[in-house]
Amino acid sequence: MGGIITSSVVKRLPRYYRFLGELKEAGIDRTSSRELSKRMGLTASQIRQDLNCFGGFGQQGYGYNVDILQEEIGSILGLDKPKSIILIGVGNLGRAVTMHMNFEPKGFHLVGLFDAKESIVGQIVKNQPVRSIDTLDEFCRENLPTAAILCIPKEAAEKISSQLIKLGVKNFWNFSHYDIKINNPDVKVENVHLGDSLTRLSFKMTNDKLDNI
Repeated sequence: MGGIITSSVVKRLPRYYRFLGELKEAGIDRTSSRELSKRMGLTASQIRQDLNCFGGFGQQGYGYNVDILQEEIGSILGLDKPKSIILIGVGNLGRAVTMHMNFEPKGFHLVGLFDAKESIVGQIVKNQPVRSIDTLDEFCRENLPTAAILCIPKEAAEKISSQLIKLGVKNFWNFSHYDIKINNPDVKVENVHLGDSLTRLSFKMTNDKLDNI
């Protein structure tokens, strides 16, 4: 490692991975920090600084091998080590996440869907049966998922997250708006608040002189 890995650097890594994938699909096998900067809206210096946090990937006068760099970044992101994940709440949002998210390239294998509504339990979504939430304990003990997606109301999330943590699930992709880390500071959580995202867009539109926020 060649530098301090900040949260901003970590947030940019998936973008690097995605853009390198687009270069591969276009048949481009070599790139430079300057070329990446034009595509990504970052400075070449920022890109070199980010990548140097994890070691030297480029060669003087050559740049970066696209395939190797994407593979290295994928390894840093843990995409080469599939992790089992379950989804709780197969309503409109949970169904959309299940249907449209391609989990495997993101480093996850979706192994179970759960819901509390009898009308949803038993349905097949993306070749997976929706299981009753009452079977969650047994399923987790048998299958040992390491992460969970919460697509449930905030008022249900406290109980379900506590239940999952006791079952050994301590990593969450959280759409519920409940702050899991308040009572569980050791868990890993990536919160997704669509309302906050839309509000940030409003801020950018209102403050259009701030270009790089």
